[in-house]
Amino acid sequence: MPNIHISLLALLISVAAGFFISYVWYTPLFGKVWCREMGFDPKEQPPTGALVKSLLLTVFSVFLVAFVMANNMAAWTPAAWGSALPPTTPVEHALSASFFTWIGFFVSNLLLGVAWEKRSWTLFAIDAGYYLVLLLAIAFTTAHL
Repeated sequence: MPNIHISLLALLISVAAGFFISYVWYTPLFGKVWCREMGFDPKEQPPTGALVKSLLLTVFSVFLVAFVMANNMAAWTPAAWGSALPPTTPVEHALSASFFTWIGFFVSNLLLGVAWEKRSWTLFAIDAGYYLVLLLAIAFTTAHL
């Protein structure tokens, strides 16, 4: 079994960074386009209770992604398995973990939304871009703390 250590500090920073990325990505950067593609009126504000619920679910979602990403990154280092193989650099490790997690778990799932839920390619690009940036932020935080 691998010897896995996850930094609580890295996890907390990842969650805070991920929440900030979510805000920036879906508000000033792509908020209007995302709303249009989802069929929402960007001028309409949700009720306070619905907004609080959505914000809390966003934090929890980012926490889950950060926790699993940190766990996977820790599990796939040679040292975790007692191997003397030279480790990759933190940058290589973060880029590799982010890219393969993104392609395998996020892009593949978002493609199903295009195929079966009639989501647009624009919406696909916005959401796929968000997850790539989120995973990169989490991976770089995890790899350096």
